[in-house]
Amino acid sequence: MYPLTCVDGYRIPLREEVYVLDIIPLTSGPATISSDQKLSVFSPTNLSTGPQVNLLTHHGNITCAKAYDAGNAIVCTAGEDGSVSMWDLRRDSRQAEVARLTDNRVPVLSLACSSAGFSVVAGTELQDHQASILVWDVRSTPTPKLHYKEVHSDDVTELNFHPSDHNILLSGSTDGLVNICDTRITDEDEVVIQTFNHDASIHHAAFLNDTEVFALSHDEKLALYDMAENHENGVATTDFGDMRNVLGCQYIANVFAKSNGAGAVIGAGAHEKEAFELVYLTKGESWKLDRDNSVGLPGAHSSEIVRSFCFYDEAQMVFSAGEDGYIKAWRPSA
Repeated sequence: MYPLTCVDGYRIPLREEVYVLDIIPLTSGPATISSDQKLSVFSPTNLSTGPQVNLLTHHGNITCAKAYDAGNAIVCTAGEDGSVSMWDLRRDSRQAEVARLTDNRVPVLSLACSSAGFSVVAGTELQDHQASILVWDVRSTPTPKLHYKEVHSDDVTELNFHPSDHNILLSGSTDGLVNICDTRITDEDEVVIQTFNHDASIHHAAFLNDTEVFALSHDEKLALYDMAENHENGVATTDFGDMRNVLGCQYIANVFAKSNGAGAVIGAGAHEKEAFELVYLTKGESWKLDRDNSVGLPGAHSSEIVRSFCFYDEAQMVFSAGEDGYIKAWRPSA
């Protein structure tokens, strides 16, 4: 394992316990959402001076955020009151909220955004025997253009668009299914074009490339699936099983595909050991874990869980955020 050095950090200065819930990697630097209902943006080279932008959101309780346009610092946030907000983080704070999509009262648990498709998608928790996927066209009204009510039978915990086709949407749920939907199809009976049964509540799921998908359950089981025609049966192509046993960790924060297509990175934590490790998932003839070239964040976020991480390969920097209220920057030793 190659250890990185913590070169910078910032802790939210509040007496009560505040979690940093997620990091949203923007071109200009990392943005975060935190349990004090803030959306914040940091300079990647100077975290310790605090956020350059610090906006109070109004969702009752913020639950999720996604970049709509990472290059132009446009971010969507959502929360327990069912509302979705779009923020232009280049604007003055009083004018930063550029849209508010309010035609929903059910708590939102997941978001997906596609600037190419002018789309914002929200997944809701199960309420009155219904969990919804709502699709807005941001060019038109605050009312969703599509409302799927039967894609999942429980909380919709994950949404992600296909990397090159903005009509194709992945959804994951606590019902154990990962569904691939074609949002050009309005008929709910036809919208799901592929289903992968992970057989455990979905924590995270996303595309690794044009055809392959990962699914990670809340009990840390990881498997890969393929939507290519020769894998139409929906069975896992690679099943890693319980990653706590495989990696000797306590939890998986997330899995992120490398932007250059060279595999993916798994963020594995062990808070009792004050450890967090980035493990490479490499793609050759098959997918394999490359433990020999893993990267460690020594001390991590002490005994607290790392909620999120992201990497800026060109700058050789990793950012992590945790339940200790910190965002930290890591890089190789000089």
